Amino acid sequence: MAERLQKLLSQAGIASRREAETLIVAGRVTVNGQVVTELGTKADPLTDQITVDGKPVRPVDAKIYLLLYKPVGYLTTLKDPEGRPIVTDLLKDVTSRVYPVGRLDYNTEGLLLLTNDGEWANRLAHPRHEVEKEYLVRVRGKATPDQIKRLAAGVELEDGRTAPAKVFLASESDNNSWLSVTIHEGRNRQVRRMCEAVSLAVVRLKRIRYGFLELGDLQPGEHRHLSPAEVERLAHPGRVRPGGVPSQRPGRR
Repeated sequence: MAERLQKLLSQAGIASRREAETLIVAGRVTVNGQVVTELGTKADPLTDQITVDGKPVRPVDAKIYLLLYKPVGYLTTLKDPEGRPIVTDLLKDVTSRVYPVGRLDYNTEGLLLLTNDGEWANRLAHPRHEVEKEYLVRVRGKATPDQIKRLAAGVELEDGRTAPAKVFLASESDNNSWLSVTIHEGRNRQVRRMCEAVSLAVVRLKRIRYGFLELGDLQPGEHRHLSPAEVERLAHPGRVRPGGVPSQRPGRR
């Protein structure tokens, strides 16, 4: 079925609809070999050949929504020129092409969403939705009340001041402290950089919650499919009354 080009590009995960419109107007999109610059242009992904910057846009398969427990030592990307492990290597039973929603860095573990639904992914990533992401952070030594207060208030980074966060001390020992840090921004390595800004050295970082979703019984490297209700609730949180699910908390280390 023919759809507007910007919608097709968004569904394929190429760009958001607004970004796709910019690509079209710039003459970077072709349909059957012809450059298209009109925003109202429609195409059928099953019968028309669509390219962006000369690269084919593949039709989207049946929609897939996955929750993965990403282990340390995997890149949140679809390819790595150095041949390091990537998160999709863990999805042996998934034959469709999926890509991450946001990212976790190489040394961070925890909850990662993957999908082939570009519009859904772009919706979750948009700043206006302010999806909460909760991390457990193990830092070296004891975190002081002042450091926790500064993290919660927002700290100055090279790309601007962070928004206020929810931060509290989960547990501590003589050598380490566990902090719970909940943010709704999606900057690169944000939690690590926040801790560095208040002189806290991160030893371990684990994302345990994305919105209302938690890892549950998943072990590192395991994944599960989201239910239709979970997919809808993430995309339209105001339509479903949230049910409080307690977050995982670490024991004393």
